[in-house]
Amino acid sequence: MSRAAIEKKLAQNADELRAAQEEIRVLDEQILHFADSADDARLRAMVSETPLADREHRDAARTVAALNKDRDVWSERAAKLEVRQDELLDELMEAGRS
Repeated sequence: MSRAAIEKKLAQNADELRAAQEEIRVLDEQILHFADSADDARLRAMVSETPLADREHRDAARTVAALNKDRDVWSERAAKLEVRQDELLDELMEAGRS
């Protein structure tokens, strides 16, 4: 692969990696917010012992679980992009030696 093609792929990979990292940052903020809400709902459910409070707690806990799952997906994607970036950098170094 030519040096220019490698550099183009490296730039595209870097853009995708930045987007994935930003998505992870946003998800982290959302998880923190909703985890606090879930804790509050759990306490309300324990104190009030009503079906409504219990349902609110379960809903909040499901939201946090879904956000964590999304974060795991994005983290895995970012890790793969980092590996690809390393591979492209290695290719770029090899192309530079030629």
